[in-house]
Amino acid sequence: MSEDHEPSVADPGAAVRRERKPEPATGVHCDPGARVPSATSATADGPEHTTEPFAYDGILLSGFGGPEGQEDVLPFLRNVTRGRGIPDERLEEVAHHYRHFNGVSPINDQNRRLLAALTSALQEAGVNIPVYWGNRNWSPYLDEALQEAAANGARNLLAIPTSAYSSYSSCRQYREDWADALEASGLQKELRIDKVRQFFSHPGFIAPFVEGLEAAVGEAVSAGNDRGSIEVLFATHSIPTLDAELSGASLFGDAYGGGYAAQHLAAAREIIARVDPDLAWQLVYQSRSGPPSQPWLEPDINDAIEALTDRTAVIIVPLGFVSDHMEVMWDLDEEATETAENRGLWVTRTPTPGVHPAFVGALVDLVQERLEGRPVEQRKNTTSIGPWFDVCRPGCCENRRLGFKPAIAGLAP
Repeated sequence: MSEDHEPSVADPGAAVRRERKPEPATGVHCDPGARVPSATSATADGPEHTTEPFAYDGILLSGFGGPEGQEDVLPFLRNVTRGRGIPDERLEEVAHHYRHFNGVSPINDQNRRLLAALTSALQEAGVNIPVYWGNRNWSPYLDEALQEAAANGARNLLAIPTSAYSSYSSCRQYREDWADALEASGLQKELRIDKVRQFFSHPGFIAPFVEGLEAAVGEAVSAGNDRGSIEVLFATHSIPTLDAELSGASLFGDAYGGGYAAQHLAAAREIIARVDPDLAWQLVYQSRSGPPSQPWLEPDINDAIEALTDRTAVIIVPLGFVSDHMEVMWDLDEEATETAENRGLWVTRTPTPGVHPAFVGALVDLVQERLEGRPVEQRKNTTSIGPWFDVCRPGCCENRRLGFKPAIAGLAP
């Protein structure tokens, strides 16, 4: 691996420990005549799918971030909840999940592994573009990654969020944080950032879940469970129902859960069809927060387990997550597993995609389709929905509780 293409990351161990993410942007930069802020010429007009080949000179792997020690936990949670006025004593109610694991979330190490795997896979595919990694809520921050990319001469970046679905928290909030990072780094007029499409429908994202479910069914049967007594629970993060209804460019407004739920259901149906169409399954939600008066997507995974009848085994598939992190390790591996065991059920949780070769290959393919300007009908897709948009549509994944904030990689507002 040449020095020019080593995986790139801002140093999280800098002399001054930085606790705060960039401040919210006050505006965005649009080139004359452009409809999309901070966009390349391939996306500046806001096409649903671009077929213009474009020579990006950097990849921006964008993570959520996580604490890496006990002293990081509260500052990290303050970043995650910024603008909501949540006092530290309430944040400590969540902090104990992290403190149970010595204040360390696995997500940063997972992203370090993904950074290395993606860099290697791109080079093997003949794509000699450096990959930069930045987080939304903890070091290395997105603005640090942008500064590193700019210092290395990059001007046109293709961003890969580590989230497969459409919603405020899994798509638009990344776009807002990219806008924040551009303004904080003073690079609004220098850098252009496009994003890859939401990849819930890519066969390389689906494949690791198929493999994991097949193995788990085999384990359940070997443990003495009949296939007809197995319940498959596809688990994802719950979100407020209003946010869900506004997700996915409002194309699914008449369906419960909007585009967010529809995309998960499409992926789940594809996985079940490949493993065993006769398996009993449902889409369940986890990790809800916020006041009890605010409706969130249901059923909660623990309630779904409690409601099961005529089942002897539960297989939890973490469909909403690309890698292990606290919501997987605590909410699924601890709480949901305990609920199932208390019901006398055999239970297992299948792996997240992580650095599975099929998933890493999918990310490479998402880059290649933009480098080539691949027509949409030739893009890899394996669900009833997709391939998803290259440029987010107006108002997509709005958060009406917080209001519109400056965002890039999509049409206003």
